[in-house]
Amino acid sequence: MITRWFGARVPRVEDDRLLRGSGRFTDDIDGGALEGCLVRSPHAHARIRSIDVSAARRAAGVTAVYTAADLPFGDTDLPILIPHPNLTHGRTQRCLASDVVRYAGEAVAFVVAEDRYLAEDAADLVEVDYEPLPVVITPEAAARAERLVHDDVPGNVAAEMIQEVGEVEGALAAAPHRRRLRLRFERGAASPMEARAVWARWSASERRLTVYDSTQSPTSIRGGLAVLFGLPESSVEVIAPDVGGGFGPKIMLFYPDELLVPWAAMQLGRPVKWTEDRREHFTAVNHERGQVHEVEVGFDGDGRVLALSDDFIHDAGAYTPYGIILPIITAAQVPGPYRVPNYRVRFRDVYTNATPTSPYRGAGRPHACFVMERTLDAIATALGLDRVEVRRRNLIQPDDFPYELGVAWQDGNEVIYDSGNYPALLERAVQMLGPRPAGDHVGMGLGVYVEGTGVGPYEGAHVQVLVSGKVVAATGVPSQGQAHATVWAQVVADQLGVDVADVQVTSGDTRRFQWGVGTFASRSAVTAGNAMAVAAGMVAEKARQIAAEHLEVDPADLELAGGRVRVKGSPDRGISLAAAAVLANPVRYAFGGGTDKATQFAGKARPGPPLREGEQPGLEATGFFSPSGSTWASGCHAAYVRVDPQTYRLQILKYVVVHDCGRVINPLVLEGQIEGGVAQGIGGAFYERLAYDQEGQLRNASFMEFLMPYATEVPEIEIDHIETPSPLNPLGVKGAGEAGVIPVGAVIASAVEEALGVPITEMPLSPLKLYELSRSAT
Repeated sequence: MITRWFGARVPRVEDDRLLRGSGRFTDDIDGGALEGCLVRSPHAHARIRSIDVSAARRAAGVTAVYTAADLPFGDTDLPILIPHPNLTHGRTQRCLASDVVRYAGEAVAFVVAEDRYLAEDAADLVEVDYEPLPVVITPEAAARAERLVHDDVPGNVAAEMIQEVGEVEGALAAAPHRRRLRLRFERGAASPMEARAVWARWSASERRLTVYDSTQSPTSIRGGLAVLFGLPESSVEVIAPDVGGGFGPKIMLFYPDELLVPWAAMQLGRPVKWTEDRREHFTAVNHERGQVHEVEVGFDGDGRVLALSDDFIHDAGAYTPYGIILPIITAAQVPGPYRVPNYRVRFRDVYTNATPTSPYRGAGRPHACFVMERTLDAIATALGLDRVEVRRRNLIQPDDFPYELGVAWQDGNEVIYDSGNYPALLERAVQMLGPRPAGDHVGMGLGVYVEGTGVGPYEGAHVQVLVSGKVVAATGVPSQGQAHATVWAQVVADQLGVDVADVQVTSGDTRRFQWGVGTFASRSAVTAGNAMAVAAGMVAEKARQIAAEHLEVDPADLELAGGRVRVKGSPDRGISLAAAAVLANPVRYAFGGGTDKATQFAGKARPGPPLREGEQPGLEATGFFSPSGSTWASGCHAAYVRVDPQTYRLQILKYVVVHDCGRVINPLVLEGQIEGGVAQGIGGAFYERLAYDQEGQLRNASFMEFLMPYATEVPEIEIDHIETPSPLNPLGVKGAGEAGVIPVGAVIASAVEEALGVPITEMPLSPLKLYELSRSAT
């Protein structure tokens, strides 16, 4: 019997080391490094009249103070990560501002000193003369365009995009029923345990730059640094060591510090380190979520959607470094798992004097789900129908796949759902939720969603069987806590027929694997997971060829199992993978008798040179996987909540999740991903709110004032899975990293609305917000 690891609940191999305090994060790396501190703008919008760093440069222990004028790339705009034809007025900041600052927290100067304390003291001596300018702080104010964030951007509009499927105006006009809704989703932010950090060292003798960066994309950082500094990519090493959570904002090309720290190290001839503090993380690391939607829906008497028009504005913040991926995702995911025969969506990406935005876990999807689920609840209310039944009548059916939505997706293709069974998700969730708990002010919430995952363009992997029989594997995709080392070991172990404990996976280190894209958009399992399978499959085929020659059998008659290559049906006849690894190297060597087992004199001598044309030494291979399109995961969340009508305290009585991410590699890891996502969603739905004032100051930029849910606010989450394998990749998997967070706002809104009987049209909620809504409704 051959052990299969794919689908097994293998415990995370990462946890023992991390729980024992043996993790190695960027801030743990020292090497005699100087330390840096950024001087940041206190104004949300201001003109810089002058910058005086003379006192800071004279301060004790200070090695260097840089302004834009001191940098060879000081007048270069940072790149737009993903340009788009509709991004007609894309703007990015410079490494250090020298003319105008457009959000509180924008970097103005960089101080390097013997230690962090000295750098912080010197930073206080940098004198910047600002001329405050009018501030635009909400997307609604940006759309009114009474003031401009960028003088050369008319109307504050960075991009506008309109898409239409069917004939919306005619369908709306003919619809028996119509409703209009205005729905608002406020800004949100990731709060990883580890803020951002960069460490760099330059070896002048080797002309080699080594950078440790808590990034989600070390391979891309490597490429960008090589271009900026005129180095071959082979002379730049970027390592993402242990990273204490990413959730999206840690993939940027580039944050200013990712250029300043390496450059300072190259100039000063000493390692340089910069570690972000919590306030900086709140104000200078990208946010997300802020959108305002104007929805009009037409529907029939049975509650079936006939036409949907959504016109929304997206809060880009001060710059568009990530392009317009976020509103594109929202526009594509509003219809979700439902049939919408006539769909029109228009968005405007507008500038505000707030921190720029880029994907944060969910990335445009929670807003889309909120819009569609609120719309369906409104239809149910208007017709007096059961909310579950309205969803049941509108769901795409299992025999509709592949299902073409007809609008653009983030990878440049059109949205095509690859597989799924949405009715089964709904029915199972309703079954798991069970009867309504007794008591007053109890509401039921429901949300069904899809999630585009596994976006390309590619990932790669290298797999090698050592002469010990152990296996090492590497990929460029770093881990942010998703248990990559566990699940990819399972994939490799199955391909090579070895114990999962014999596979060691390294990721996010360009010294081990140079090519790749990064971890984001729930793509790692699909792209890197399949790349692992490709590379391990190539190694397995090579092992069969080697063993076939040694055993004088047909390779097709061999199988890999129990760490051996053996004849099918004759398990005693074979060789170990360790011996195959020795045989794979013409200069054979091994301790412990390996050489004896694999010596060329032990078997039949092969004619010709030891290494034939096209052959490579070693039992190893590099493989890549490039998906033809995105995979589409899906799920249904449902909950009962109780709201105290006096204090407006929220109590989640029961929360269930039914999830479909195709074939499940490791249910234990998947359930952890979902639970974490739901917890983050609960925070975004009821606790976490970025409180900007009219001057563009973030008034709760600390954990003293920014509320996050404790474990006491997160209920036990009951999870079930269904599997509709994706036809778009050999493993049949879909992504799962963001699924837990997507529908939570919609579920909580639906449940609270039923519990209190007040319309819920915005996120996040809070006791104060519920009090205000209840007062306005009476």
